[in-house]
Amino acid sequence: MEGIHVEADASAFRDCFSLAWKNPYVLRLAFSAGIGGLLFGYDTGVISGALLYIRDDFKSVDRKTVLQESVVSMAVAGAIIGAAIGGWLNDRFGRRTAILIADFLFFIGAVVMASAPNPALLIVGRVFVGLGVGMASMTAPLYISEASPAKIRGALVSTNGFLITGGQFLSYLINLAFTKAPGTWRWMLGVAGIPALLQFILMLLLPESPRWLFRKGREEEAKTILRRIYSADEVEAEIQALKESVETEIREIGSSNKISIIELFKTKTVRRGLIAGVGLQVFQQFVGINTVMYYSPTIVQLAGIASNQTALLLSLVTAGLNTLGSIVSIYFIDRTGRKKLLIISLCGVIISLGLLSAVFHETTSHSPLVSPIETSHFTNYTCPDYSSARNSAAWDCMKCLKSSSPDCGFCASKADKLLPGACLILNDTTKDTCHVENRLWYTRGCPSKYGWLALTGLALYIIFFSPGMGTVPWIVNSEIYPLRYRGVCGGIAATANWISNLIVAQSFLSLTQAIGTSWTFLIFGLISVVALIFVLIYVPETKGLPIEEVEKMLELRALHFKFWEKRPKTLEKSQAL
Repeated sequence: MEGIHVEADASAFRDCFSLAWKNPYVLRLAFSAGIGGLLFGYDTGVISGALLYIRDDFKSVDRKTVLQESVVSMAVAGAIIGAAIGGWLNDRFGRRTAILIADFLFFIGAVVMASAPNPALLIVGRVFVGLGVGMASMTAPLYISEASPAKIRGALVSTNGFLITGGQFLSYLINLAFTKAPGTWRWMLGVAGIPALLQFILMLLLPESPRWLFRKGREEEAKTILRRIYSADEVEAEIQALKESVETEIREIGSSNKISIIELFKTKTVRRGLIAGVGLQVFQQFVGINTVMYYSPTIVQLAGIASNQTALLLSLVTAGLNTLGSIVSIYFIDRTGRKKLLIISLCGVIISLGLLSAVFHETTSHSPLVSPIETSHFTNYTCPDYSSARNSAAWDCMKCLKSSSPDCGFCASKADKLLPGACLILNDTTKDTCHVENRLWYTRGCPSKYGWLALTGLALYIIFFSPGMGTVPWIVNSEIYPLRYRGVCGGIAATANWISNLIVAQSFLSLTQAIGTSWTFLIFGLISVVALIFVLIYVPETKGLPIEEVEKMLELRALHFKFWEKRPKTLEKSQAL
C-alpha cells in the first residue's frame, strides 16, 4: 500500500457496516477498546448528579466548597498524570497492556469510591479513577486506529467518541435510576466498575496492536493479526508498507527505544504533528464546552423553566444531542474529511457562542425590576442587601441574584414573570413560600422573553461541537504521528487536553464574576475564531491515508488555505512518494 492514496468517499460509511458483516473481528477490536471511551464519558457525567447526594451524606463536603471542588477536580488531576504516564506505557509495554492497567485502576477506584466511609477516601478513589480515565482517553483511539483499515479508520475511531458521549448519556440515566435507592451516590459511582471489568476480560482475549508488534520486531505475530484485519488482496501490500516504514525509521534513527523531548522537536514530521495534535486538544477545551454544559441549568431558567428538578432532565437532552453528534461524525468523518468537519464545527460553534453571548447580554440589561410592593408582600423574607440599599428603586432581578450577604433569589410576579417581582433571602422556606403562591423562583438566571433563543444557542452549540471538535481531535492524534513516537506524542496531546480542561473548569466561574456571563461567552467565541484560523493553517487532511503515508505527507505538505478545493493529483502523488 506504500505510495497509494486510498480514496475515502461516500461509500466509507457503508464499507464500515459491510466490513462488520464480512469481518466482525475488526468491529470487535474497535468496540472492545472503545469501552475505554465509555468509562471516560461515564465518569465525567456521573459526578454532577452524585455530588448532590454526597453532600447530604458528608456534611463536611456540604459546608466546604474546597471539598466539593476536590471531589470533582482530583479525577481531572489524576487524568493528567494518567495521560502523561500512558504515553510511556504505550510505547514500552504496548497498547493492550496500557488499556488493561487503565481498567484495573478504574475498577479499584470505583470500588474505593462506592465503599468510602469519609471524604478523604472518596477523593483517593477519584484519583484512581482519574488515572484510569487519563490512560484510556489516549490509548483507546490509538489502539483502534492501528487496528483499522485505512478506508474506514476515521469511522471506527469515531466509535470511541460515540462511546464517550454514550457514557455521559448512560451516567445521567444511572443518576436518575438511583435517586431513590438506598446508598444513591455509592451505586452511581460503583456501577462504573462493571464496564471496566468487562473491558479487562475482553482485552485479555484480544491481541496487541499489530503496528506496535512490528516496531518491536515481533513480525510474525503482527502478520497473523493483519491477515485477520485486511482482505487477502490488501494484506500483503499493508505488511510491505509497514515493514518499509519500520526499516526506514530504524535506518534513520536507530533501534534505540529511548525518546528525548529534544528529539521530538528536532524531527520535522513529529514537530508538525505535535503542533496540530496538541493545538486541537487545547482548543477542544478552550472553545468553552465545559462552560456551556455548566450553564445548562441557567439557560433553562432563562427559557422560563425555573424548577431545579429539570437539571437532570436537561442533562439527558444535552447528552442525547452529544451522542447524536457522535453518530453524525461516524458517517461524515471518512466522507467529508477531518479538516472540513473541524471547520464546519467551529463555524457553528462561533455562531452559537455569539447567540448565547447576545442572549445573556439582553437578559442582563433587561431583567425584570424588583418591586417594593411585591417584596413587602413576603414579610420577614426580604433580601437584607435590598432593604439597606440606598438606590433600591434601581434594583432588578440580576442585581438581586448578585447579592451575597446572604445570597438572595427572585420571586417572579404572579401575573407575569416579566413584570417586577420580589427580591427575597435565599433558603428553602422562602422558595416554598414563593411556590405556594404559584410563582416562579429564580436563583441562577432571570426571566426573559428571549429564553427560547438561549435554548436554541445551547442546542446548536452541542450539535456543531460534537461531530467536529468533540471527536476529530482524538482521531487526528491517533493517526498523525510516526509509529516510533505515537504513544509518547499521544500522551503529550492527551495531557494537554486534561490540563486545559482543568484550567477552564477552575477559571470560568471567576471569569463570569469578574466580567459577566455575556463577555465570557464572547471570549470563548473569539478563541473559537483563533481555533478556526489554526485549523486552516496547521491541521492537515489525513482522510483515507494509510498511517504510514501520513508521515510522508507531513514531511512534504504545504499550507492549504483553500480547504474546499481538492489537491492536484500531482501533489497527492508527490506526497505519497
